[in-house]
Amino acid sequence: MTSASPIKLACLDLAGTTIGDIAMVERAFAEAIATQGIVPGTGAYARAMVHVHRSRGCPKIEVFRGIFPGNEAQAQAANLTFERSYEDAIDRAGLLPVPGTVEALEKLRAAGIKICIITGFSRNTLGRVLSVVGWMDKVDLALCPEDAGRGRPWPDMVLTALLRLRIGDVREVAVAGDSESDMLCGSRAGASIVAGVLTGVHSRERLLRGGATKIIDSIADFPSLVLDSDPAKAAVATSSR
Repeated sequence: MTSASPIKLACLDLAGTTIGDIAMVERAFAEAIATQGIVPGTGAYARAMVHVHRSRGCPKIEVFRGIFPGNEAQAQAANLTFERSYEDAIDRAGLLPVPGTVEALEKLRAAGIKICIITGFSRNTLGRVLSVVGWMDKVDLALCPEDAGRGRPWPDMVLTALLRLRIGDVREVAVAGDSESDMLCGSRAGASIVAGVLTGVHSRERLLRGGATKIIDSIADFPSLVLDSDPAKAAVATSSR
């Protein structure tokens, strides 16, 4: 690590931030709710997909519980279909990192910064994704909600990463993600850098509302933000871009 950088741990979101699979995720949600009678062209479908968009980054089962309140069986059934649909899509089409992601991971690791992937996917889906993109040896840790107790927007996954990787201070953590819930997670955990990434689902305004300390165009810009020679610059409000 460079002597100027206070960051020792980077917690990075998966879908929309480091993996470019937004459309694949949306289709899996649509297929999952269709199995429960909510089909395209209906008001119920439109409302459900608005909820999906607003809830991006949250645990998938919690998204379905919001769509099917009070009906745990439906939520669980939809969640199971989502996982199968998404993993089938991966098998058919594969996955591609967001441009610049692999280089960003390499720069962070070269600087001595530990990397944790955090996601709203289940443990099985997370493992499948990491295997498909070949990142098992590129990250130090990968966490899903069931590993930490609660998923985003709660801070549990970031704090679990800090404990497991033996980081001494929450101020030595930087978080990057594309959703409002990512920003809430990072800010609630006390991370000194909470970077909103514009390659995903939520707008600059929503990322700022969630607590982003910086807005960047893509994860490719994250290493320079983290390794800035002046730590105060890494925590400034928003980019003027």
